[in-house]
Amino acid sequence: MPRVTANGIQIEYETFGDPSGRPLLLIIGLGGQMIHWDADLCRDLAERGHYVIRFDNRDAGLSTKFDEAGVPNLIETFGKIMQGEKIATPYTLDDMADDAVGLLDALGIRKAHICGMSMGGMIAQTIVIRHPSRVRSLVSIYSTTGNPQLPQPKPEVIGKLIAPPPREREANIEHMLGVFKTIAGPGFPLDEKWTRRMMAESYDRCFYPQGMVRQLLAILTQVNRGPFLAAVTAPALVIHGTDDPLVLVEGGRDTAKAIPEAQLMLINGMGHDLPHGGAWPQIVEAVSAHTQKATV
Repeated sequence: MPRVTANGIQIEYETFGDPSGRPLLLIIGLGGQMIHWDADLCRDLAERGHYVIRFDNRDAGLSTKFDEAGVPNLIETFGKIMQGEKIATPYTLDDMADDAVGLLDALGIRKAHICGMSMGGMIAQTIVIRHPSRVRSLVSIYSTTGNPQLPQPKPEVIGKLIAPPPREREANIEHMLGVFKTIAGPGFPLDEKWTRRMMAESYDRCFYPQGMVRQLLAILTQVNRGPFLAAVTAPALVIHGTDDPLVLVEGGRDTAKAIPEAQLMLINGMGHDLPHGGAWPQIVEAVSAHTQKATV
């Protein structure tokens, strides 16, 4: 897969479809690699007229790692945040947003439809705030504004997410399967065969859990984007599951409320599901209709 220098780092990326199609930048979530945007899903989007770009965020996959920053102590960090202390971070969501725009620069794309899931949705929202002239439309999937007043996930869900993963391959795959079972919604059964295969490919491609900890630190120290999203003029589609146990549905509602004339699509029974099967065919339909309408 190709790699470019953007925003001072190396970014691994892949494209699908005709470069003359509607540019659609897909931004993955916490600790994820670009391959978590299922290749068949990317091809489906390409067949619907998109020029799809998926990429590894910094500190994940085959993009630049920040080893020199060390690994934050999450327990200590949580304690400081609860006490209102300011936390120093290796990088912020702003930096990650600038990475994505730098990738568009490297590809010669002036404006794109920006679609992010979970942390990727936070990055997508940050792009539309920091770089509004680069955005044709926004799609924010099971994400949130960073509003600290919103309901938080249950401690057992957070505990499962941040538990140190086993280093041994098979144990790691089973551990990650357990994580995705925990955050999946009851309305759409988890495809265990696909999930095991994807977790195996992810492990073999890049086992790097320390990067996820630093990305989590960027999330924990994010600002409340709500007031800034009020100035967004790009067409916005907000998609959220009613049964998301990680980023509760109130996060989606708050995002749609913050963005003028945003469309809110709630999917009954969907949790924080991987982009494969389940509700994702209808999400692809909605995203395609949204980008086509926003292009006119």
